[in-house]
Amino acid sequence: MSGIEVVSYADAELLAKAGAARLAIALGDVQAARGSASVVLTGGGIGIDVLRKLRESPVRDAIDFARLDVYWGDERFVPAGDSERNDVQARSALLDHVPVDPARVFPVPASDGPCGGDAAEAANTYARTLAGCATSGEFSPAFDIMLLGVGPEGHTASLFPTTEAVHERQRSVVPVRDSPKPPPTRVSLSLPAIRRSREVWVLGAGVSKSDALALAFAGADPVDLPIAGARGVERTRWLLDGEAAARTRV
Repeated sequence: MSGIEVVSYADAELLAKAGAARLAIALGDVQAARGSASVVLTGGGIGIDVLRKLRESPVRDAIDFARLDVYWGDERFVPAGDSERNDVQARSALLDHVPVDPARVFPVPASDGPCGGDAAEAANTYARTLAGCATSGEFSPAFDIMLLGVGPEGHTASLFPTTEAVHERQRSVVPVRDSPKPPPTRVSLSLPAIRRSREVWVLGAGVSKSDALALAFAGADPVDLPIAGARGVERTRWLLDGEAAARTRV
C-alpha cells in the first residue's frame, strides 16, 4: 500500500476547484495510456462540490466521458430518485450534463428496486456487478481513482468505527444497518475493495475532520478509525482545506 500524500488548499472552495482539475487531468491521463478509465464517486458536501466544479470547468474536456466507468463507494439505502442518494446528487452535479455511457454507470441498488428492502441482497447484487466488471478471478475492478470523504469520527464510505462492516475481510460490498448517521441502512464497499484501487483520494474540509485525519496520518487502527485503512495500491492522496489539514503537516 502507498504512503499518504497531503495536499492542502486555503479553503473549501479552492479545494473543490483544484480537486476537479486534478481529477480531470488524472482520468484523462489514464485514458491516454490505457483507452478507458474508472472512477469511484463519493457523496458529502465536498465530494459533490468537486463534481459540480468539474462540470463547470473547461478542464473537464480532458476526460472522454464515453470511455469512463463510474461506480460509487457507498450509498444510502433509500428509494431510487431520493435526493439523499449519492447517485442522484452526482447525476445532478455532473453526470446528467456530460456524455457518459449509461451502460458504464453502475449505481448501487435502491431500496425500492428488485432487491426490495433487503440491504444484504443489494450488497450481494452490487458485489456481483463489481465482479462482472473485474479481471477474471478478482472480486472487484482495480479502480483507477476512488474518491472518498471522511467523517469527524473517522468513517469513510459507510464504514464506521468498530462496526461489523469495517471488520469485513472477504466480501467487496457489505450491508450497513447500524450507521450512526441517518439513514441507518446503507450499502458500502469494504476496505478490501477500497484497497484494490490504484489511487485513493480522500477529500476533507473543515476543522471537524482534523483530529481524525491526524490520528489516521499517525497510523491508527482502521477498525477504530476506518479512514486510516483507505489506501491505494499506487497512491493515497489527501486533498484537504487548511482547517482539515492543520494537524497533518509534517
